[in-house]
Amino acid sequence: MEENSLNTAAAALRHQVEAASLDSAEELEHFRIRFLGQKNGRITRLFKHIPQLPPKERRDAGRLLNELRTFARAKLEAARTSVTTEEAAVQGLDLTLPGRSNQWPGSRHPITQALAAIKDIFIRMGFAVAEGPEIEDDWHNFTALNFPVDHPARDMQDTLFVEASDQGTGGVMLRTHTSPVQIRTMLAGDPPFRLIAPGRVYRNEAITYKSYCLFHQVEGLVVDTGVTMADLKHTLFGFARAFFGDDVRLRFRPSFFPFTEPSAELDVWWALPEHPKGGRWMEILGSGMVHPNVLEAVGVDPERYTGYAFGMGVERPAMLRYGISDIRTFYENDLRFLDQF
Repeated sequence: MEENSLNTAAAALRHQVEAASLDSAEELEHFRIRFLGQKNGRITRLFKHIPQLPPKERRDAGRLLNELRTFARAKLEAARTSVTTEEAAVQGLDLTLPGRSNQWPGSRHPITQALAAIKDIFIRMGFAVAEGPEIEDDWHNFTALNFPVDHPARDMQDTLFVEASDQGTGGVMLRTHTSPVQIRTMLAGDPPFRLIAPGRVYRNEAITYKSYCLFHQVEGLVVDTGVTMADLKHTLFGFARAFFGDDVRLRFRPSFFPFTEPSAELDVWWALPEHPKGGRWMEILGSGMVHPNVLEAVGVDPERYTGYAFGMGVERPAMLRYGISDIRTFYENDLRFLDQF
């Protein structure tokens, strides 16, 4: 194609572009494909003839076709804006209004918030965070933790088994606590240990305002030389004051657990205006010095090392922290409740 022929074709195309009707979305798309399509658009095809021109004529031809393409694109965009506005007006939309913000912004669940706060406190105390599987075998969940063969926790009435055993021991279950993480950590290394083990746990319990079949737990373990009960009490009281505030009322009382000796529980005063006494004590965690049998089960010398352990549910501290009276509220997925957080 000669330059004159190219100029003539470009002029004819410009007239066609000027005369094209662009009053609907269908006409816009037809125009785009007809004139600006990447493979067979009419303007695109003219560009393919430029290499056939003499070198001195290519520059002027390229400028001419670029101007034609820019003109066609400008007409297409102007028409697209006009058509979109008209269609929006038909639908009753005002595109000049500012955008609306999300009416339901996402937020973290109160249990997640409480768990993050608990982890942050213990991390600042120098504890590492360890995790483990939620489906456990009998040895890690019970035997290594000094549970006797006839302990009621091994019964199906108290534990959710995946594969039960008729022998009273063995089987596979949903873990009843995160203590197996402590066992796995001690088996994998040598003292000293200083860790917390957060995660979900499962128990075959009746669902009430203060108990649920699923809940979240954070357990702690410290094993080293010279660890005493005073260290445990200092750690737990420091945590409680950091989590609930310096004015929190605490009660440390003796208890029993197979995996600790001696054992103790920590209670927090739960203020309830409607209660006859103005409130009640709520147990938030169990603790104690690690039983020598547990240390021996993981190959740690109990004559050289001592340690303490504790375990708390996350839901009860969250109830106290946020003033929630029924644990079931956490799992009802009621947006009226969740929107408060």
